[in-house]
Amino acid sequence: MTALDPHAFDLTEDQHAIQDVARRFTADEITPHAAHWDAHGIFPIETIRKAGSLGFGAIYVSEKSGGIGLGRLEAALVMEAMAYGCPSTSAFISIHNMAAWMIDRFGDAQVRKNYLPKLVGMDWIASYCLTEPGSGSDAAALRTTAVRDGDHYVVTGSKAFISGGGVNDLYVTMVRTGEEGPRGISCLVIEKDMAGVSFGANERKLGWKSQPTAQVHFDGVRVPVANRVGAEGEGFRIAMAGLDGGRLNIGACSLGGAQRALDEAIAHVRVRRQFGKAIADFQNTQFMLADMETELQAARALLYLAAAKVTAGAADKTRFAAMAKRLATDTGSSVVDRALQLFGGYGYLMDYPVERLWRDLRVHRILEGTNEIMRVIIARELLRQ
Repeated sequence: MTALDPHAFDLTEDQHAIQDVARRFTADEITPHAAHWDAHGIFPIETIRKAGSLGFGAIYVSEKSGGIGLGRLEAALVMEAMAYGCPSTSAFISIHNMAAWMIDRFGDAQVRKNYLPKLVGMDWIASYCLTEPGSGSDAAALRTTAVRDGDHYVVTGSKAFISGGGVNDLYVTMVRTGEEGPRGISCLVIEKDMAGVSFGANERKLGWKSQPTAQVHFDGVRVPVANRVGAEGEGFRIAMAGLDGGRLNIGACSLGGAQRALDEAIAHVRVRRQFGKAIADFQNTQFMLADMETELQAARALLYLAAAKVTAGAADKTRFAAMAKRLATDTGSSVVDRALQLFGGYGYLMDYPVERLWRDLRVHRILEGTNEIMRVIIARELLRQ
């Protein structure tokens, strides 16, 4: 038998380098401020633009279009590193990456020229608009319409739970241009300042307080046909392609937040004493830490594998992205919950980061496709074989 190379699954030197850059940026620019942003609902736009100056707003946008042209594993490494400091801020940057990539991958030369130079450095920031008040998991049932009128579409409808709603400059929006169901959906790029675009109030959320979330309303908005991404009827396919990467990124944000919680818990149990000894010396504590580490490493390994498959365009990339998102986000929530338990009453206080991580990671099991929908995707793909 041929011996397995113990380094076969190691990151490359270049991957370690980008991970190190992201970790240093996080330590300097995110971690020291994240609790303040959360407590006061501050949207850290200057920090986000600093991330953009490092290329973190266009990680897998092609070099031809001004991005840094890396793969989905490199993107996951960046998102995981930034989420160690603030999952909310990292996830916000992830969504911008997804929207910019969709324009780069599926847009024609003109729409790429019009928008990507502003997006790659995060001078402009983009939102992804699929979910509506009446269609969440049943995304293909969306009701926002785009009626052709000469060289424009007239767009009417509303989108819900939009990260960056009211703040971001660009909205990559799925609209109905044809029949019911997925084949009648198209993708349009809509600017914030187009006449008829308006926004709801900033939503009052459990977590993700460092980024605004609002409904986006379109009241007869005239959008140039030139702003369509892909052909008519391709919007749902484009939206789902974007979500393959988005699911990896949100899973990576769960890994980063959970790793921070585990590290904080290890430090705490070493110094916290009860019954005459450090609580790290109790076997129950040790078993909890061992399970948290094991589960986190397993989720990370699957997510990195799924990222490689999405980059390679593997036939099973969607199934692996769904599996990785489901496992990483469920595991992340569970690890943070157990970390909070190890802190006891202190974990419930805002003086420590664990309660913020607990709140931020909870939504990851809902967005980019609920974990129940991930199970539907996985089972559907299995039964097709």
